[in-house]
Amino acid sequence: MSAARMLTGDRPTGRLHLGHYVGSIANRVRLHQRYESFFIIADLHMLTTKNTREDISRVAGNAREMVLDILAAGVEPDRATFYLQSAVPEVGDLNTLFQNLVSVPRLERVPSLKEMARAAGKEEMPYGLLGYPVLQAADILCVRADVVPVGRDNAAHVEVTREVARRFNHLYGEVLPVPEMIHAETPTLVGTDGRAKMSKSLGNAIALADEPAVVRRKVRGMYTDPKRVRADVPGTVAGNPVFVYHDVFNPDRAEVDELKERYRAGRVGDVEVKERLAAALNRFLDPMRERRAGFAAERGLVDQLIADGTERTREEVRRTLAEVRRAMGLTGAYQQIRRRAERARGRAGTPAATGTSRA
Repeated sequence: MSAARMLTGDRPTGRLHLGHYVGSIANRVRLHQRYESFFIIADLHMLTTKNTREDISRVAGNAREMVLDILAAGVEPDRATFYLQSAVPEVGDLNTLFQNLVSVPRLERVPSLKEMARAAGKEEMPYGLLGYPVLQAADILCVRADVVPVGRDNAAHVEVTREVARRFNHLYGEVLPVPEMIHAETPTLVGTDGRAKMSKSLGNAIALADEPAVVRRKVRGMYTDPKRVRADVPGTVAGNPVFVYHDVFNPDRAEVDELKERYRAGRVGDVEVKERLAAALNRFLDPMRERRAGFAAERGLVDQLIADGTERTREEVRRTLAEVRRAMGLTGAYQQIRRRAERARGRAGTPAATGTSRA
C-alpha cells in the first residue's frame, strides 16, 4: 500500500524567513518523513497580488531560492517532489471544473482574502483572488493529497477544498479524496519592528539565508520596550519582540530566564539582550547555512529537482483530470461526436456520398 500524500508549498515572492520557519517549515520537515510529499511553487497564486512583468520575471530565481531554503531547513531532496504550478496547465482545467461547485457568497466568507487584498494594496478584490481557494482546491486534489498542513491563515481555504471534493463525489461518484487538515499549533512570529506579523513586504523579516552580520544588524534595530529610555529603567518582557524571539530560538532557558529577570529589574540594557539574541539566532541558523551552501554547490541540482518534479506532477495531474472528466461524462460527449464525425467522413469518401456519380 502506497504512503499517504501531503501537499504543501509557498508562493515564490522572495526568500523564506524565520516567520515561515516557525509557522510552517518546521512542521513540514517533520511531516515529509511520514508522507509522500509534494511541494508546490505557487506562482499562479502569486499573480493574485503580484502580477507585473517585473514580478513574473523574478519567479525562476525566487523558486530556486525557495527550494534551497526548504532543503536547508531539513527537507531531504529524495523525499520531496517540487513543482512549478504554472508549468502544469491541467491544473487550470481542474480549476475551471471545480469553480462550478462553490458559490460566490461562500468564497466571500473566507476571512483571509480581504486581508490579502488589503496587504497587496488592492482597492477592489480581483476575480482571481476571490477564486484563490478554488485554485487551491485544484492544487490539492490534482495530486490526490490525503493531508494538508495548515495554520491559522489557511485552514478556511482548505475547508473549501474539502467541500469541493465532497460536492464532486456526491454528483459524480467517489473519485476524489477529502483531504484531512494537520493543524500546527504554531505561534505567529512578530516582525523585527514589533508589527503583528513578520513579512518580506514590510521589511521586518530575518531571512533563513541571511549572513551572520546581517542578522546582527537586524537584531540591533529590533523594536523593544518604547518606555525604557535607560538600561536602569525596569522593562516589560511580555510582548517584547526581543524576548519573543529568545523564547522561540534560544534553547538556553537559564540564560533567557536570567535576562528576563534582570530586564524587569532594570539591571541589563537592550544592547546586551540583543547581542545574546543575535548569537542565539546565528547558532540556530548555522546548520541551515551549511546545508544550503552544500546544495547550492551542486551545480544544477535545484533546477533538476524542480524540472523533474514538475514532469512527475504533470503525469499525476493528467491522470486525475482524465478520471474527473470521465466521471463527469465529458469524455463521453466528445467521443460520441468524434465517432459520428468519423462515420460521416467514411460516408463522404464513397462516390455516392460525394455526388461524383451525377457528373
